Amino acid sequence: MKKPEDGPQLGRRRLLRQGVLAGLGLGALGRRASALPPGPTPATVQRYVPLGRTGMRISDISFGGSRLSAGETDVVRHALDRGINYFDTADSYRRGDSETTIGEAVRDRRDRVYLTSKTYTRPSDRRDSMMRALEGSLRRLRTDYVDVYFNHAVNEVARLQNPEWHEFTARAKQQGKIRAVGMSGHAGRLIECLDYALDSDSVDVILAAYNFGQDPAFYQPYTRSFDFIARQPQLPRVLQKAKSKGVGVIAMKTLMGARLNDMRPFEKGGATFAQAAFRWVLSNQNVDALIVTMTSPSDIDEYVGASGSPAAAEDLPLLRRYARANGASQCRYGCAECLSACPYGVPIGDVLRARMYAVDYGDLALARSEYALLSAGAAPCLSCSGRPCQGACPHGLPIARLLAPTHRLLTS
Repeated sequence: MKKPEDGPQLGRRRLLRQGVLAGLGLGALGRRASALPPGPTPATVQRYVPLGRTGMRISDISFGGSRLSAGETDVVRHALDRGINYFDTADSYRRGDSETTIGEAVRDRRDRVYLTSKTYTRPSDRRDSMMRALEGSLRRLRTDYVDVYFNHAVNEVARLQNPEWHEFTARAKQQGKIRAVGMSGHAGRLIECLDYALDSDSVDVILAAYNFGQDPAFYQPYTRSFDFIARQPQLPRVLQKAKSKGVGVIAMKTLMGARLNDMRPFEKGGATFAQAAFRWVLSNQNVDALIVTMTSPSDIDEYVGASGSPAAAEDLPLLRRYARANGASQCRYGCAECLSACPYGVPIGDVLRARMYAVDYGDLALARSEYALLSAGAAPCLSCSGRPCQGACPHGLPIARLLAPTHRLLTS
């Protein structure tokens, strides 16, 4: 099947914008970044970027399909109409409905889009079961290949060391079923896993949680006025390493919990918190693009409004206000400071991520499907005194008070 190329409508906009935007750094803050073009003209993607060494050029704001249900093809087609050409999903999202919906929506435009999917593997899984998972995704997506296939939600190096995964991906590449291999991660031991994947040259793309709330650079000018400091000093280093190796870098979880309605009263001049958060992430020259969950045409129009725009000084007050309001309830993905505190090996960061899907996103189905991947999850917390993890979070999250209710909520 023909691989997607930049069409005329993509190439023209890319050529107009690429030269001035490609080298944008974290310190390049413009006077103003307009949220949407003036008048009724809808926002469209303004920037397409190389995804590492893969040969793909993808929309800088791309489609996350974790909450896409059966039949919602209109949402996908709206994204296509706005210029989005990269669609991210997984076999676990909505029990396969996300893949099915995307496959139906793009079936007549497969040569113009990039499709990616993911599967969760354990250290003991065999290559045959991995191939069955991939072939199931291909059937639901109505395609004979995916552009990137990710080892999903990796939180331990042993999953990356499994020789069966490497033999499976080599065979799938040889058979033309996948073009590139990826790793996604957003919880405990994130840095350790990313370092291993990059040092072993086993990935073409990484999909990592990254937002202003994780980056120490965001807090450095404001530490006197904040009650917490980001504890993720290694993440910028790892992103730079990936870039230097030609590995594509895509950011996720860019909204630090996505409590968008909390910020609506403070948004001015048409610019929104989401757009400010996206511009912050994309101003890092080591990040190629980002994916964000899109659930409606209005979401898409808002999010695409940040495409190609430089970060603006007016963004910072919104980001600071959000960090103040939500910093005490948000787990810093990949921080891992609390893991050694639990004598029962509870994956605290993963449990809190599932809680975020339920409480912040209001998506109980997604929360339960992701929580089910954690085996016992927080079950040991039901009979624990809570003393082992008391004070273990450097950001002050009350771990013991959060985990047991999360387990009850997501297993009831």
